[in-house]
Amino acid sequence: MAEGRRYRSVRGGELAFAVLGLPLGVLGGVYAVAVLYAGALLSLTVLGLPFVVAALRGARGLGGPHRRLVARLLGEEVPAPPPLPRPSGVFARGRVVLTDPVAWRTLLYLLLRLPLGVLGFLAVVGLPLGSVWLMGFPFWVRMMEPGPRSIGLLDLGAVPVGLAVLVVVPALVRALGAADRTLARTLLGPARSQQRVRQLEQARATLLAESTDRLRHLERDLHDGTQAQLVALAITLSLADDVLAAGAPAVDGPAVGGPTGEAAAGGGPGSSGGPDLGRLRALVDRARGQTEDTITGLRRLTRGIHPVALDGGLAEALPGLTATSPVPVDVRLDLRERPEEVIERAVYFCAAELLTNVAKHSGARSAELSVTAAGGRVRLTVRDDGHGGAAIGAGTGLAGLAERLAAVDGMLRVDSPPGGPTAVGAELPARL
Repeated sequence: MAEGRRYRSVRGGELAFAVLGLPLGVLGGVYAVAVLYAGALLSLTVLGLPFVVAALRGARGLGGPHRRLVARLLGEEVPAPPPLPRPSGVFARGRVVLTDPVAWRTLLYLLLRLPLGVLGFLAVVGLPLGSVWLMGFPFWVRMMEPGPRSIGLLDLGAVPVGLAVLVVVPALVRALGAADRTLARTLLGPARSQQRVRQLEQARATLLAESTDRLRHLERDLHDGTQAQLVALAITLSLADDVLAAGAPAVDGPAVGGPTGEAAAGGGPGSSGGPDLGRLRALVDRARGQTEDTITGLRRLTRGIHPVALDGGLAEALPGLTATSPVPVDVRLDLRERPEEVIERAVYFCAAELLTNVAKHSGARSAELSVTAAGGRVRLTVRDDGHGGAAIGAGTGLAGLAERLAAVDGMLRVDSPPGGPTAVGAELPARL
């Protein structure tokens, strides 16, 4: 139902964009033509460069309304380019504007948007009106020419041609809407190099925040868990030492740190026959249990840093990971090459997170995990037969997973229509 509403809103937005976007497209196209024409005329004068600099800054500013209109009516979110740097000096600032790829690409967008806007307006307004005129052609002719008139080929062909034109209009509007989205996405956003820098900055910030958070969790777990277990173990061993000391014969007086009073005088429980073996055995059993708990806790902590299963690669780690899933998982591996260690770790944690989502959120009865590593690329796909509806940012951890993959130049794709099935794919380079 939600997908249907979105479909209708996008189609209505295409119609509105074709009508409302025409004035803005004409304004931008006239601006681009005037800039190019005046720039060519003034190129040989002293006013040429200042004019081009001002015109490029204006073109950059006109890109903002076009981005907002495309996002509002066509549903295409185009990220705004970063602001221009402001170096000191007039000539340095002019050089920055002249070498700004965003301004030149926006100027090209304004130039191309003019004919595309005219075509869109004609498709939404002109063609329907033309089809109505064609279908009513026999009637219009008889209104303008009174008197008897025979039915000719034009009368017979006008109605089918008008219907055919009317049928073609929706497809033409969709094609022009797709062209507008592509044009805006290609020319109005940041340059490819700027997008890459922004992605790397975001990935670095995410990686640093994640590393800091993981270190804090590790420190807290060591302090509250492992350290407390080791302190309890030390106390247990100290109590065992007290029991041994209480049962030892007093030759030269009480040992340093040993018991005093009644126990030292031979009144303790072990004074008649050595240490209390029952209590000593209980303390040793307690120490053994505390040691095992501490080792288990340390293994749990180190598993979050680097899974031991990855020592043998993904071919050994992933089957063991799926074996612990409460949902039956079919594993399909095609690992023709072994990725780098950091990529293997990212794929492993990604698979673990996706399988956890399947168990917690999908309601699936079965799942499939497939991984291929060939041609310098690693592809992970997790499918399930659950109720679907998964989306990045919907509270299932997929947004954080996408950010983690971006830190290693990977990407996440989600295909999860309502009712299912769900397929989540990750693609990463095998080498960084």
